[in-house]
Amino acid sequence: MQGLAKTLVIDDDQQYRHDFSVILNFLGEQHVTLSSEEIDNSVWGNAWGACLLGNIKADKAVSRILDFLRINNHIPVIALSGHEQALAGLPNYVGNLELPLNYSQLTNAFRHCQEFLGKRAFQAPQLGRKNTLFRSMVGRSEAISEIRHLIEQVSTTEASVLILGESGTGKEVVARNIHYHSNRGKGPFVPVNCGAIPPDLLESELFGHEKGAFTGAISARKGRFELAEGGTLFLDEIGDMPMSMQVKLLRVLQERCFERVGGTETIKANVRIVAATHRNLEEMISDNTFREDLYYRLNVFPIEMPALRGRIEDIPLLLQELLARMEAEGAKPVYFTPRAITSLMDHDWPGNIRELANLVERLIILYPGEMVDVNHLPMKYRYCDLPEFQPEENFLSLEDQERAALADMFATDSREPEETLSLSGLPPEGLNLKEMLAELEVDMIRQALEAQSGVVARAADMLGMRRTTLVEKMRKYGLNKEEIR
Repeated sequence: MQGLAKTLVIDDDQQYRHDFSVILNFLGEQHVTLSSEEIDNSVWGNAWGACLLGNIKADKAVSRILDFLRINNHIPVIALSGHEQALAGLPNYVGNLELPLNYSQLTNAFRHCQEFLGKRAFQAPQLGRKNTLFRSMVGRSEAISEIRHLIEQVSTTEASVLILGESGTGKEVVARNIHYHSNRGKGPFVPVNCGAIPPDLLESELFGHEKGAFTGAISARKGRFELAEGGTLFLDEIGDMPMSMQVKLLRVLQERCFERVGGTETIKANVRIVAATHRNLEEMISDNTFREDLYYRLNVFPIEMPALRGRIEDIPLLLQELLARMEAEGAKPVYFTPRAITSLMDHDWPGNIRELANLVERLIILYPGEMVDVNHLPMKYRYCDLPEFQPEENFLSLEDQERAALADMFATDSREPEETLSLSGLPPEGLNLKEMLAELEVDMIRQALEAQSGVVARAADMLGMRRTTLVEKMRKYGLNKEEIR
C-alpha cells in the first residue's frame, strides 16, 4: 500500500504476531513477524522499510534489540507497547502506536516511515582513491566536469592561469590540481595570500631580503619566488594586492627575474604563476585599483569556478567526500537521511563548499556516529517540514489548541512590556471578541509564513507553537502556504 520495503514485526506474543499479520495482510503491506529469540545479526541484513516493536518479555532481549536498532539507524522504528522511553534517544524512532490499532493510525504511521526514508534515495557512488586525479574535485555536474576539462587542457602548458569565483568555491583546489598534473608536479607548490600580508611586508615576502635591508632584517631570507623555484607560485586574492606591488609583480612576469629587497644580485624566476581572486578585476581596472597590463599578463587562461548553488546535484557526493576526510582524521562520521540531503540541496549556500564543510564538522561534533535528519540541521538549513507522528488519541482538540495559543499570546511573563497586547478601551457598542482574535491570529500566521517563505515548521517555531497546532489552525482558517508565498 505504502510502497515500502518489508515491515519487520518483533513481538514475543504469538497471538499478537498473528493479529499483526492479519492486519498487515489486509493493508497489503509485505511483512515478517518474529519473536525476540529469532532476532540475530542475519535479520538486519534485509532492507526493512519499517520495524514495529511490540511486547518483548525479557529486559536483556529488549536491550539487545535496541543495540541492533541503534546500529541499523537507517530503519524507521515504531513502538507498539511500552518502549517509548527506551526508544526516545534513537534518531530513527518515528513514534508509537496505541492499542487497539485502527486503519487511520496505521496508515499515518507508515506514511511517516516513508517520510523518514525519504521520497527519493541518493545513491552516491564510491569515490575512487587509487587515482589521485581530481581527488578533491568531487561532483558529476556539468559545471565541475567543464572545470576538470579546462585543467586537463592547461596543466601541461606553462601558461599563467587566473582562477575566478566566489569565496569558498575551491579555487586553491584547482590551483593544486593544475600544479600536480603539470610538468612541474614534482616541484614545490607555494601559496601566498596577498590579502593577508601587510602591504609593507609583501615585497619582502615575495622576493626575500638581504641582511640589514630594513629594521629587523637580522639575516638574509629567501622570498616565495625563490622557494617556488621549479614549481608553482599560487597568488591567492591577487585583487587585494596594492598598486605599488602590482608594478613590481608585472616586471617579474615580464622579465622573469627579480632582486631581493636591499640586494643588487639579479635572480632568475623559474616559476609558474597561478593567481586567484573573488573580486571583479575588470571593474577594479575601471576604478583604477588594478593595473590593466597586469590583468592581461595573468589572464592568459581564465578558469571561473561555479558557486555551489549552481551545482546543487553535487551535494550528496560532496557530503560523502567531506565525511570520508574527517573520518580519516579520526572523527566518527554521521549519516544523512535522504530528506536531510534534500533539505540541504534547497539551501542557497552563500559560503559555498567552505560553508558545507563547516556544517558537516559541526554535525559530527553534535551527533557523532548518529543519523542526521532534518530536525538535527540548524534552522536555516531546514527547507522541508518534519512530520510529527503521534497517535490520534494524543492530539489536542481544536478548543485546547486555541486555548493554549491564546494563553501564549497574552502571556506577559516572557515578553518585554512594549510587546504585550493591550486595548485602550472597549467601544460603547461592544465588539465581537471571537472574530477580532481570529482576525489577529490569521494575520500573525500569515506574517510568520511569509517571513519563513512558507515553511510551516519554521513559522510554528516563530509563533512558539507546535507544527501540528499550526497545521490545524491553517486548516481551520483555510490558509494555504503556497498562496501566502
